[in-house]
Amino acid sequence: MNIQNFLAQKIYKSIILAGAPVNYQVQIRKSEKLKFGDYQVNGIMTLAKKLQMSPQILVNKILKNVNLNGIVQKIEIIGPCFLNIFLEPKWLSAQIDYALITQNLGITLNQKQTIVVDYSSPNVAKEMHVGHLRSTIIGDAIVRTLEFLGHNVIRANHIGDWGTHFGMMIAFLEKQNMIDCCDIALADLEILYRDAKKAYDEDIDFAKKARSYVVRLQNGDEKCRRLWHKLVDITMKKNQLLYERMSVTLKNQDIMGESFYQSMMEEIISDLKKKNIAVSSQGATVVFLDTHYNKSGDNVGVIIQKKDGGYLYTTTDIACVKYRSETLQADRVIYYIDSRQNKHLTQVWSIARQAGYVKNNIQLEHHMLGMVLGKDGRPFKTRSGDTIKLSDLLDEAVHRATNLILAKNPKISQNDLQNRAEIIGIGSVKYADLSKNRTTDYIFDWDSMLSFKGNTAPYMQYAYTRVLSIFRKSGINIEEEILGSTFLFNEHSVMLGIHLLRFEETIQKVAHEGLPHIMCSYLYDLASIFSQFYENCPIISEKDKNKKTTYLKLSLLTAKTLKIGLHTLGINTIERM
Repeated sequence: MNIQNFLAQKIYKSIILAGAPVNYQVQIRKSEKLKFGDYQVNGIMTLAKKLQMSPQILVNKILKNVNLNGIVQKIEIIGPCFLNIFLEPKWLSAQIDYALITQNLGITLNQKQTIVVDYSSPNVAKEMHVGHLRSTIIGDAIVRTLEFLGHNVIRANHIGDWGTHFGMMIAFLEKQNMIDCCDIALADLEILYRDAKKAYDEDIDFAKKARSYVVRLQNGDEKCRRLWHKLVDITMKKNQLLYERMSVTLKNQDIMGESFYQSMMEEIISDLKKKNIAVSSQGATVVFLDTHYNKSGDNVGVIIQKKDGGYLYTTTDIACVKYRSETLQADRVIYYIDSRQNKHLTQVWSIARQAGYVKNNIQLEHHMLGMVLGKDGRPFKTRSGDTIKLSDLLDEAVHRATNLILAKNPKISQNDLQNRAEIIGIGSVKYADLSKNRTTDYIFDWDSMLSFKGNTAPYMQYAYTRVLSIFRKSGINIEEEILGSTFLFNEHSVMLGIHLLRFEETIQKVAHEGLPHIMCSYLYDLASIFSQFYENCPIISEKDKNKKTTYLKLSLLTAKTLKIGLHTLGINTIERM
């Protein structure tokens, strides 16, 4: 149950009866301190002014009409218009029991949506690097979150698999007598790409030939298409191994690259001209946007077809959003790409909406990403200044995790060592990123991310194993139902219980705002609250049967919540550290 929404609905009814307009938004949030209750109702002073009513009279009317019997222990009025809500422990106890016996901890979905999430988007003929990390793992965390809530989620890996650079690569491979390119590794392909680019920039004849291959590729030339397929295949096979290693849920069937939309281009250009949205200007086809202006105050002109008939990224992305709206029937489309692409996306969406390709009720969202920085405050790179390859980053993480585990447990078996090092090392890299607000830059720091203290993956993974150890010591199978009812009878059990019940409002907020760091903060607080609970409540040695049942049920729900929460983030757990 989303307690915050549940209380808001109850209070909304009483506020409307007190005279508020039907579109009034109840302001309710969790209290920061125990002495202020569990939730606080704000905004009453502002509402009283709008209604030209005394705040005290408004508060009394609200309390007279609200029905929270059996749910709320008491409501305190602080000052003239602040309401502090203290929830009834018996009611909280019943919610704990319900969460434990129902699927997905009792979390339900009010309205199922079809949601397209565009993320990762690596380049073809190049290895994925640290710059792809945020889009890949944050996008995947949101996909996992939305699926857990029951939405129909469509993953879209919009790879760069079309354009001039493919004509350049095909021409260069032919020049080097490497047309078959069967045994070329992606690392070799990247070197060939740099050499091809150098030839393209310096050799006029080669550049002319490369452009001719682009035309042949676009026209469906069999030889060019065969080579193009090989280049894409070499790249995505390597990328798929990285996805699997990072527990990222993208598969080959999720690839919807630039080439996917090429058959739609001609028809879109024709349709935009027919609707007088696109016009000819100096030989090119341009859309002048009423919603965007340049520094001179004139409408911004967006080119969608060049003089030579070539299409641009804008044209591809118009086709892309049209497909997602009309064919995939999306209710919501989320893009996890660089913040510098915001202007481009808003222009694309403006054209698509003007053309009627996207209905007004469809949500188009650019969830912008900050950058990964080194300790010098600059983009994270090697000492030589090269961009760090993602595979090298993961190898280093596993290497460091291996040393960390051996220092704590030198007698561990080789198989256990390898398994735990992968889970802890890669989990640490992912969690360090996910725990930061995606809109901000963050400093990449090996020492802090692999620490067993603070808001880190090792700390969260250890917290989970610590709860499991309680059941091992008690001789109880964690998969078995614990008989008896929960009763939250002391401060520590109430504090833990109510935080566990806030999982639903947390995960729904993550899904709505696309901010995985909210889940990380929640889980870190959960681990900290459980630690206090563990220190003050004798779970294993408790003699009172009812108290012990409550302790075990709270521990069980903590383990399930930690595991599910970490799973939505794409962080794997282990039973022993």
